[in-house]
Amino acid sequence: MKNNYPKIGIRPVIDGRLGGVRESLENTTMQMARNVAALYAKNLRYPDGTPVQCVIADTCIGGVAEAAACAAKFSTQDVGVSLSVTPCWCYGSETMDTNPLLPKAIWGFNGTERPGAVYLAATLAAHNQLGLPAFGIYGHDVQDLGDETIPQDVQDKLLAFARAGLAAAIMRGRSYLAIGSVSMGIAGSIVGPDFFQEYLGMRNEYIDSTELIRRIEKNIYDEKEFQKAIAWTRQHCTEGEDHNPKEKQLSREQKDKDWEYVVKMTMIIRDLMTGNPALAKKGFGEEALGHNALVSGFQGQRQWTDFLPNGDFPEAILNSSFDWNGIRAPFLVATENDSLNGVSMLFGYLLTNTAQIFADVRTFWSPSAVQRVTGWQPDGPAADGFIHLINSGSATLDGSGRQRHNNTPALKPFWDISPEEAADCLEATTWYPANTGYFRGGGYSSKFVTEGGMPVTMCRLNLVKGVGPVLQIAEGTTISLPPNVHKTLDERTDRTWPTTWFVPRLSGEGAFTSVYDVMAAWGANHGAISYGHIGSDLITLASILRIPVCMHNVPKNKLFRPSAWQAFGSEPESSDYRACTTYGPLYK
Repeated sequence: MKNNYPKIGIRPVIDGRLGGVRESLENTTMQMARNVAALYAKNLRYPDGTPVQCVIADTCIGGVAEAAACAAKFSTQDVGVSLSVTPCWCYGSETMDTNPLLPKAIWGFNGTERPGAVYLAATLAAHNQLGLPAFGIYGHDVQDLGDETIPQDVQDKLLAFARAGLAAAIMRGRSYLAIGSVSMGIAGSIVGPDFFQEYLGMRNEYIDSTELIRRIEKNIYDEKEFQKAIAWTRQHCTEGEDHNPKEKQLSREQKDKDWEYVVKMTMIIRDLMTGNPALAKKGFGEEALGHNALVSGFQGQRQWTDFLPNGDFPEAILNSSFDWNGIRAPFLVATENDSLNGVSMLFGYLLTNTAQIFADVRTFWSPSAVQRVTGWQPDGPAADGFIHLINSGSATLDGSGRQRHNNTPALKPFWDISPEEAADCLEATTWYPANTGYFRGGGYSSKFVTEGGMPVTMCRLNLVKGVGPVLQIAEGTTISLPPNVHKTLDERTDRTWPTTWFVPRLSGEGAFTSVYDVMAAWGANHGAISYGHIGSDLITLASILRIPVCMHNVPKNKLFRPSAWQAFGSEPESSDYRACTTYGPLYK
């Protein structure tokens, strides 16, 4: 399915007084818009790797007629984000963008020749008075009117706004596909449509897990691709030792059949999400269309896994940036149909274009507990304890950390991943026969250990009765443990699942007083882990969607929310709650 991504609309706003004022500013104002468009094209990409596209108004906007003409153009050009730029005073409420669904910002040039900052303040006031929140962007240092450079602090805010705005716009109109229903009573897999529709602008699609069985039994998949896929799997996916008791081990014949089954599951879940033209050629036109899903979830446990191979292989491969067709963008699939963690993964993915790690936030290891169990006294980054992130082997293989950025472990957008890095991620992963105590139907679980030294951000979206959605964020670092310590701690849970050792950055306050406090304050059993410290971008995105952030360790000077948030109190967290409550869901 071809992706038609939303564009950034740029509105060059000008003093409308003809007869000397407007004429003197036309070229400067329009060039300001072009320079921002060039900045975006150079620094931002869509999930398919193509540069972000911008649409600039046909003329500068000096009054309501030109504002309306710009809005009409944007409505025909798939504009999903609106940015107004100006070097001068203009007529605020006459020139502002009044589309309530477009995330919007204004860059008012900091110069003394013309009062761009005055326009910025006046128009933000108009936005706030009319209930149309907008971000304000204003450079720290005064520039000369003819200076076409964009200062670094302005660039940072322009890019932060655009990343978050595009993430919100890309979600609009897409689907969450629930394959199956509620897994083991997990609240996040109770997939209700109100949150998706009102806060994200997304549709909800639901199918029974038996659709996978139907497609496998009726050969509703690309059989030529399957031959390629199973050959690739046998070559690149190393099978590990069977750790099940002898009496519970499956036969070699059954294990070989399971490999074929899980590969078919992988192809079918992908086809369910995005469609596959090859199916139409086989006479399955309806199935060829897919569900327009940006993210999906697979229930798995228990009704499926009690008698069929588990979903670890399909989930891990789809969440990765490579498979038998080569290096490609990841498909987001939430384990256990935990839709809220799926959305958490989606937020991180749309902000970074990198694969996301899905994991249980399973165990806090205190220094004293580690020493008691292993004899090792944690030091360095582990000195205050750490959190074991581990779940049935569905995490992206990118999460092994075998990709490199500046010669350090990383997760990268698919277009930056080399064939050698993809091969290293595969080599770092062993596929163990599934633990039949958990998965009676067999299957395979991936096992890798994330390399230490990666900056990462863990987030989680939760629904709270009476409040609505809230977002938790914890920036931190992955760590490596001494091999014998890792082995001892890892094997206390399940040795066949992927492990990430995580240390959140502590602030000494609230939930970030200690590592224990972070673990104790986490609002659910799962978390989504993204490469990089992206907490500030998550907060910006949450403000666009009107989702308050209840826990984070992002420095206050990095918070970037709409101007109106300042009017709801001086304490950032409580003002965030009041603003989100006042404005309500973006699409309600």
